[in-house]
Amino acid sequence: MRCELLDYELPEALIASRPPEERDGARLLVVDRGRPAGEVEHAAVRDLDRYVERGALVIINDTKVVPARLFGKKRGTGGQVEIFLLRRLDEDPAGGGEGSAASQQAAARPERWQAMGRASKPIRPGATVDLGHDGALVAEVLERAEDGVLTVELSSPAGLPVAAAIDAIGHVPLPPYLGRGDDPADRERYQTIFARVPGAVAAPTAGLHFSPGLVERLRANEVEIASVTLHVGLGTFQPVTADDLDRHPMHAEVYSVTEATADAVARARARGAPVVAIGTTAVRALESAADPARAGHVRPQAGETRLLIQPGHTFRVVDALLTNFHLPRSTLLALVFAFAGRERTLRAYRAAIDAGYRFYSYGDAMFIRGEGAP
Repeated sequence: MRCELLDYELPEALIASRPPEERDGARLLVVDRGRPAGEVEHAAVRDLDRYVERGALVIINDTKVVPARLFGKKRGTGGQVEIFLLRRLDEDPAGGGEGSAASQQAAARPERWQAMGRASKPIRPGATVDLGHDGALVAEVLERAEDGVLTVELSSPAGLPVAAAIDAIGHVPLPPYLGRGDDPADRERYQTIFARVPGAVAAPTAGLHFSPGLVERLRANEVEIASVTLHVGLGTFQPVTADDLDRHPMHAEVYSVTEATADAVARARARGAPVVAIGTTAVRALESAADPARAGHVRPQAGETRLLIQPGHTFRVVDALLTNFHLPRSTLLALVFAFAGRERTLRAYRAAIDAGYRFYSYGDAMFIRGEGAP
């Protein structure tokens, strides 16, 4: 796909810098693939239960955002350093949550992470950075790749669990297009109510709209809710700079689909119910785990995915999608084009812009229903 086809004009005033007052208080643009392009309905996210088919299966992403921005000083010179954690390298790809026995046993051990580093001079292997005001965490730089990505080993001089030290001194990794630093409120609002497995450095933003009340209303409508895990990395939001999307290097992201979720998908197929993905990350996890032998089903698995979904992709699992409004020239927008069609998506975006919808991570949402949805 030619990347200029992923362009659209967005007034800067429509970029949401803060979330709505209530989680499910965002606006909702409803698009039906069974209707002519250009036909949309305006609603609110709190009304989502009116649009999700009774008995449907909703799939959320239960990844938890790590406060990945760390600030400190280079040992020996005192130079200011920012370390941005990208991905933990020494963990089970399937995760296990904060309370798992394995995570508890390894709690105080050093951890190896991929990271980006920013300082007045390039950060070289062998450098040591004291992070936090009291040196609560130490980063030893082990390697530096050609693209500048660092491999660092994090440890706590006080013997604290590394995760606890990161949580104590780290900053919420808000996207730069928000135009501001994080504040205490972001600790809660840039995290979904489903967050369970630490590892993401960006939020699965469609899930930010869910409140306990919305979950209750969906379940009252006999909607089943299951989860996948996909640790969102910066690569998900990386702008496409290649002329052709086929030449865009997709960064690997760790994901897992459990046996319980595979069984939930099988039950949905047996009762003829649609699978509704909450966010593009849930889509990528489900489509990565699609069972090649049984259309519409997934296989339990864990690992890495580099799946790039663009127009021409055949969706094997996902029937409907709740998603935020995405950046131009992004793989996320390409995924939405693949699911809803480029012309239908661009018309919906124009309708959202004309109606003053808020865009990007803290913005409003779009619900795309499959053909034949009621």
